[in-house]
Amino acid sequence: MNQDIDNKKQKARLALIMKTSKLRLWFYDPTTRHFCYLSEEGDYEREYNPADFALFFHRDDVDSMRATIFDICEGKMDTAKVNCRSREKKDSDCRHYEISFSVMSRGADGLPTSLMAIQHDVTEEYERRQKISQLLVRYHTIFNSSLLDMLYYDKNGVLTEVNERACMSFNVKDREQVLDGSFLLKNSPFFTPVPLEEMTNTLTSSVIDFNDFNRPQYRLDEFGLKGKMYYESTINPIRNEQGELEGVYMSGHDITEMVGSYHRLQDSLKKLQQGTDSIKQYIANIDYALSVSGVQLVNYYPHSYTFELINRESKKKLRMSQLRCIRLATPRFRRTVNSALNRMDHLTTHGIMQAIEIEIRDKKGRQIWLLFNMVPMLNEKGEVERYFGTYRDITDVVETEQRLAVETKKALETELLKQAFLTNMSYEIRTPLNNIIGYAGLFTSEHDESDEPFFIEQIKSSTDELLLVVNDILYISRLEANMEDYKKETVDFASAFEAYCHNGLTDKQPGVQPVIPQRYNKLVLEIDAHHVAMIIQRLCHLSCMTTKHGTITASYEYHRGELTIRIEDTGGGFTSEVATHIFDHFTRREGGGLLGSGLDLAIVKLLAQQMGGTIELQSDYGKGTSVWVSIPCTATVIERKREN
Repeated sequence: MNQDIDNKKQKARLALIMKTSKLRLWFYDPTTRHFCYLSEEGDYEREYNPADFALFFHRDDVDSMRATIFDICEGKMDTAKVNCRSREKKDSDCRHYEISFSVMSRGADGLPTSLMAIQHDVTEEYERRQKISQLLVRYHTIFNSSLLDMLYYDKNGVLTEVNERACMSFNVKDREQVLDGSFLLKNSPFFTPVPLEEMTNTLTSSVIDFNDFNRPQYRLDEFGLKGKMYYESTINPIRNEQGELEGVYMSGHDITEMVGSYHRLQDSLKKLQQGTDSIKQYIANIDYALSVSGVQLVNYYPHSYTFELINRESKKKLRMSQLRCIRLATPRFRRTVNSALNRMDHLTTHGIMQAIEIEIRDKKGRQIWLLFNMVPMLNEKGEVERYFGTYRDITDVVETEQRLAVETKKALETELLKQAFLTNMSYEIRTPLNNIIGYAGLFTSEHDESDEPFFIEQIKSSTDELLLVVNDILYISRLEANMEDYKKETVDFASAFEAYCHNGLTDKQPGVQPVIPQRYNKLVLEIDAHHVAMIIQRLCHLSCMTTKHGTITASYEYHRGELTIRIEDTGGGFTSEVATHIFDHFTRREGGGLLGSGLDLAIVKLLAQQMGGTIELQSDYGKGTSVWVSIPCTATVIERKREN
């Protein structure tokens, strides 16, 4: 009777945990080797034999799960985690699970008589990590290397970043001068005021006369700008998933010279239309200007439907029919050419300006772009006699515009890259925090008092995990900001090395043997012992996490002003895909779990580099990993042990 009551309490307890955490629970009986799922009400569903139960999971993952279950049943471990996939016909339909095993009850011999498994669906987290990983590999920041002026304002409209290109455009000698928090987006002369909450992607074109633009809030007089500036810019607000403004990204470029050239060309065309007795001298002047700018002359005769290209150097004329003109253009521009010819055939009195891509390629193998500018030439009766104009090669301009469009797109993707790290970091913090909130909430709901130690244990475990991640995030942020101080001191490294190693080997598995060979009686170094000890302890700790049996060997060697430390283990190692990104933030192992806090190796690499050293890692999957760290230092006493 008491056993039935205990069983009911146990089922109610498990159902409560399952409902709160939104998990799937199942049990394994080592005696019958049968599996049984627990329903949301805490009742057992029908039993499954091993063959039927294996149909729920991917065949490649079933052996790993069985091996883990057998190890627990044989008393080799008490708890374990396994990552499995569901068995689906298509990989796109496959679900990913994280299954945590623990002992439910034990027999008189101490061996488990019942196992409990918590099955957590982590498909969304897996897919999100895959997408973030692809972004991290694919894109890199182009902010400072862009061909555009680039400025970034925070969500309050305060200028917080500006690249060197923008500093050159606005004659800023010291970029820190404009990053003091006083330059606001609303005061920018190139921005039409729009409330930040209502801001959308905006393309602006502005003309600013700095001689008359002396309003104090703009502070433009500090940079010595004079005359007019024609400026084109794109203003892009950046919002999070909730639609809240995170910042404003502005890119642009000074088009004053381009506008000036365009205005000069327009003035020339107007003078050409006027026609005076001094036409010959006028044409000579125009011809000189065109020779400098690489522009050629062209005529179109609508009455004979003939297109005439004039080579200014050789004075030769090439005549083409309408059909040949159309065929000379690439297929996507043939309709455009046909439309322009029809307008001239109907004797339009308006000028025609059109950029055309032609079938001919230049020396670089690029499709050539020509810009045509045609104006009607009138006879004495005011009738259109022909069309005269110019054309010039704008292939470089088009290529530059296309490249700018690509760079703008990459700049937006770079913002996604920055957001990817913040999202990943938020996830690693949110996971233990959700566990704390979930188990803490169980205290306020109906529960069995005997469950409270379990709740407290889970809260403490998640709190420790959260504290570890937060501390490492704060520390690596300090390292990346170059705020860490490095101080050399005199230390006998031979006597201190073994203590450094043992501090990092406190969590080694029972079946792991530490090996710390000592080749020196005394080795006195001028080195930052505190940070070197931190590197050794973190590397030893990571080896403990990946090594279940075998050895962890820690050794060192001093040679010609450089201390080389080597940590070698016989653990599981890493695949080449994981090893390639092993020093990145929050890199995950093959099973999907973090290695330590996910930042240990990134911290070790930064410490080594900031002390002027290097770090190398070599891993053989399934056999072990070796890490070498070299730190420059000075030895004042070297006493090697004699080799027997």
